[in-house]
Amino acid sequence: MLQHKQGPKSNNKPQPLPVLYLLPHSLPFLRYFKHPLLFLFSLSLVSSGTAMLLKDLCFFNKDILVIKPQKKSPLLLRMSVLMFSMVCGVFICSVCLKQISTHARTMLLELQIEKPSRSRSNLTDVDAPLLHYPKPVSFDRSECAGNPVRFFAILSNQRSGSGWFETLLNSHINVSSNGEIFSVRERRVNVSTIVQTLDKVYNLDWLSSASKNECSAAIGLKWMLNQGLMEHPKEVADYFNRRSVSVIFLFRRNLLRRMVSMLANSYDRYAKLLSGTHKSHVHSTEEADTLSRYKPTINSTSLLADLKDMEMKTAKALEYFNITRHMILYYEDLIRNRTKLKDVQGFLGLPQMELTSRQVKIHRGPLSDHIKNWDDVNRTLKGTDYESFLHADYSS
Repeated sequence: MLQHKQGPKSNNKPQPLPVLYLLPHSLPFLRYFKHPLLFLFSLSLVSSGTAMLLKDLCFFNKDILVIKPQKKSPLLLRMSVLMFSMVCGVFICSVCLKQISTHARTMLLELQIEKPSRSRSNLTDVDAPLLHYPKPVSFDRSECAGNPVRFFAILSNQRSGSGWFETLLNSHINVSSNGEIFSVRERRVNVSTIVQTLDKVYNLDWLSSASKNECSAAIGLKWMLNQGLMEHPKEVADYFNRRSVSVIFLFRRNLLRRMVSMLANSYDRYAKLLSGTHKSHVHSTEEADTLSRYKPTINSTSLLADLKDMEMKTAKALEYFNITRHMILYYEDLIRNRTKLKDVQGFLGLPQMELTSRQVKIHRGPLSDHIKNWDDVNRTLKGTDYESFLHADYSS
C-alpha cells in the first residue's frame, strides 16, 4: 500500500545498507584494489551514500512504504557532499588505473627477460644449457660419464684455412673435431639424413681418427657452406639452437688468395703433382714448394663478379646463423695473432693449452708469384674495392 504522509515525522530511521549485503555483488571489482582496506572503504562510501539518499526520499514503516517530500536543505551543504563524493571517486579511480598500469608494465618486463637476444656471440652458460652428458651406444664412457661435453660446428668455405684450424683444435687433448662429414652426399640428401648424422656425431657414436671418445670435452665437425648447409639453413639453425651447438665461423678476408688456392687445388686433383698423389694439405716445405710451382690463370673478365659472389655467400651464411651462439674468425687473424686460439678455447669452455699443427702453408709470398696472368688481374682490380687484395700479405 502506497501512502503520502503529511503528518509528523516518524521515529523509524532508515538504516544504511550493510557492507556484507554489497560484498557479494562487488567481488569482481576486488582484483583492481591492491589493498583490501581500500576496497572495504569504497564499499562503506557506497553504503553510506545509498543510506543518505534513501533517508532523503523514503523510509520503511512495517509493511508500508512512506515517501517523504523533499526538504529544502541549504544549497552549500548539498554542494559540499557532492564535491566530497566526486573527490573520493576520482581518487579511487586513479588508484585502480595506477595498479592496472603497473601490472601491465611488469608483464612486459617479464616477457623481455624471458626472451633474451640470441644474436650475440658472447652468450654465457646462463643463456643456454651448453653442457651435455652423451650416452653413446657404441662404447661406454666409463669413468668419464660424468664429464660434461660441449657441441660445436666449424662453418667455413673450401681453401679458407679450415683444415689447418681443425688440426689446431684436435691438438687439444679434450677436443674431437671429425672433419668434413657432409662431403659425402648421402649424408646430406635431406633434412632427415642431416639430423641423423648430427645426432650420431653429438652422441659420440661417430668414430674417426680424431675421436677421443670417452673423455672428450668438446665434440664437433667441419661443415662447408656448399655441403647442404645453405640448402636447409632454417632447419640446421633450429637444430643448433635446440641442441645448444656453438658455431665457429671461419672465413678468409683476402678472397683473391682463396681463389688462387682453389684453382691450384682443383688442378692437382687431376695432375697429382706429388708423385702421383693428390694432397690438399702438406706437412713439409718441399711438398709445399712443389705444389706452388703451378700458377693458375684467373678469368679477369668475371673476376669482379666472382669476388662479389664470394662475399654475398659469406654474408648470407652470417645472416642465416646469426641467431645461434657463435663467434667469427678470419684466417689472416689466426696467422698474425695466435692469441686468437685462446679466445676459441674460452668460447668452447676448454682449459687453455698450446695448440699446434704440422701443416705447412703452400702459397707464401706475394700473389704476383702465384698468378700466371698477374698483369690482367692487377689492371682489373686497380681502383676497385678489392684493390687491397693485390698487396696484402702475411708471414707463414
